[in-house]
Amino acid sequence: MTLLLDIATTAAVLFIVASGLLAIFGVLKIINFAHGAWLTVGAYCSVLIAHWGLNPWLSLPFAFLVGAALGALTERLIVKPLYRRPLDAILATWGLGIVIGQLITLWFGRDVQMTPNLMSGTVGFLGVDYSAYRLFAVVAALAVGIGFTFLLDGTRLGLSARAVIMNESLARALGIDTGNVRLLTFVIGTGLAGLAGALLTPLTSVDPNMGVAWLIGAFMLVMVAGSSFGALAVACLLFGGAQVLVSTFLNPVLGGVTIAVLCALVLRLNPKGFARG
Repeated sequence: MTLLLDIATTAAVLFIVASGLLAIFGVLKIINFAHGAWLTVGAYCSVLIAHWGLNPWLSLPFAFLVGAALGALTERLIVKPLYRRPLDAILATWGLGIVIGQLITLWFGRDVQMTPNLMSGTVGFLGVDYSAYRLFAVVAALAVGIGFTFLLDGTRLGLSARAVIMNESLARALGIDTGNVRLLTFVIGTGLAGLAGALLTPLTSVDPNMGVAWLIGAFMLVMVAGSSFGALAVACLLFGGAQVLVSTFLNPVLGGVTIAVLCALVLRLNPKGFARG
């Protein structure tokens, strides 16, 4: 049972980390390679909240708002002129991620930072004592998934975003402000990245390069999922589960590359991945 809970909670964490990247890729059709940097910014928001002596739970909305605000600036100043040049946008966001990492290093130094645990201890669940915070991660992932489902199906922004995904030229002809849709999508994506970084702080060390390792796995999962959050959830469960099994029964080092290898194999067999496979 503990192994099954490890698989479920690992999949939940992966979904939270990758959801912001998928939100941007689904509408804007670009990969935001600064995603790892936004994760790091969110984690350091938790560091600041701890330094100011505030309630650690305030780090979650604070990280989302900081990520969203910086994302708005990034979209207006850097990404917007590059929508028709996706390769240049990838390079620009990659370079931005490096700059953000260096700025964080200058401000906080290279030392590993510690933050208070949002939820400590274990709880009895299905006959075993399990980490309360890892179970909370499952609830958080479900909240993100339900939130996106409501956003896409129950709001004007969601309907506009789906129209842009299907045919941006037609959406523009129908009077949809595609520029605002792109901006709001990018803001939500980077805000979610910041939130994910804050949520990760009880599970990993906080340092200026922490987002890089998470970026690789999130990127591969998004490539497999395409623009579908349902496909992303399936990919996180399958490949996250494989990572846990390999780490548990073979070697943690091999487990660390499991997601990238399996996603690459899936894309080799079916370049469209799960979403339209």
